Amino acid sequence: MNAIRAHALRTVVCTSASAVLITSFSATGARADDPAPKPSITVPSGPTALPGADDPTTIPTEAPSLPGEGGAPAPKYSEPPDNIAGGSKPPVKLDSQAAGLRLADGAALAPSKVLDIKFVTEDLGGEERREDSTSKTKFTLQAEVLFPKDSSKLDGGAQSRIDELASEIEKQKSDEINVFGFTDDLGSYGHGKKLSKERANAVQKALAEKLGSSVTFNVRGYSEDYPIADNRTEEGRKKNRRVEVSFPRQE
Repeated sequence: MNAIRAHALRTVVCTSASAVLITSFSATGARADDPAPKPSITVPSGPTALPGADDPTTIPTEAPSLPGEGGAPAPKYSEPPDNIAGGSKPPVKLDSQAAGLRLADGAALAPSKVLDIKFVTEDLGGEERREDSTSKTKFTLQAEVLFPKDSSKLDGGAQSRIDELASEIEKQKSDEINVFGFTDDLGSYGHGKKLSKERANAVQKALAEKLGSSVTFNVRGYSEDYPIADNRTEEGRKKNRRVEVSFPRQE
């Protein structure tokens, strides 16, 4: 009986020793097959997530501030353009008694006068143009916005333009109106003379109906004379086909 127990004990010890030996060889082989160790990566300290990272639908909106924003002292920048030369220079002092500033013997200053300053406004299509100066107001209307082609009969859209002119004339309290007609240089001079005068007459008649008989009109037809644009192009000829209405400005 004791012999059987001893044999069983030797069998268990051998089996355990074999298991330990096999495990040792397997562990050693696994370490031999591992690749070379990689260098460790150091992550700099700071926020662990970007703004909005917790919500993939959120786009960060905070832009980096510029130097000097938020009350921080701004760095030294280059000099402004008007100070590149080292600072603005003081104005030159003039001697009012200098000989070079005196009038020659017998000379006199010209009388003072108000300059005729002109303000010009024009719509985007160039169909209507207004010029205001210190002495008068002038409206220039292209013939196409008043008349059909080669006609002196006002079309349906002309009345609103006439109403605007009459309103401005009443506002200025003007009692003398110039109405001048012009054409391009196509066709004969005589035909242009007749057409430009008939068109000026048509505008004058429409204005008279609005303004009454207290207003005096000067009506002229100038054909192709006094062009304001180049007659060699259609764009220029279109500008030359026009009616001008002018009147003095009242102070």
